Amino acid sequence: MDWALLRELQADARLSFSELSRRVHLSPPAVAERVRRLEESGVITGYHARVDLTRAGRRVVALIRMSCYGPRCILHDPTVPDWPEILEIHRITGDACSVLKVAAASIGAFEQVIDRLAPYGQPSSTMVLSTPLDRQPLGPL
Repeated sequence: MDWALLRELQADARLSFSELSRRVHLSPPAVAERVRRLEESGVITGYHARVDLTRAGRRVVALIRMSCYGPRCILHDPTVPDWPEILEIHRITGDACSVLKVAAASIGAFEQVIDRLAPYGQPSSTMVLSTPLDRQPLGPL
């Protein structure tokens, strides 16, 4: 039942408990209790608006691999996640330490991000041409 609730909430987190209860065939109080438990246990970590990057003025999307290690590594700078162009930071294995997903307004703005990253190590970028699968809802294994 929790997976049914999660499937519906991942598709539309704005569903009311009464609509959610109709979709999963439980009473609204039972749905509210299950959702509350999913939130308290940390399975549901928040509710978010999905934003179209292009319509929001972020036409250049790229993945940037950073090769940096030690005290000057980008992962150790608490200000980097506050850069408006950086959407995600992933610590990875292999010959790089991290991958960043960035969205910039233009190639010039993207170039400025690359320049800001250079003091941390060697950035290597890959431009995103399209996204055939934007977000896959999590389901049971």
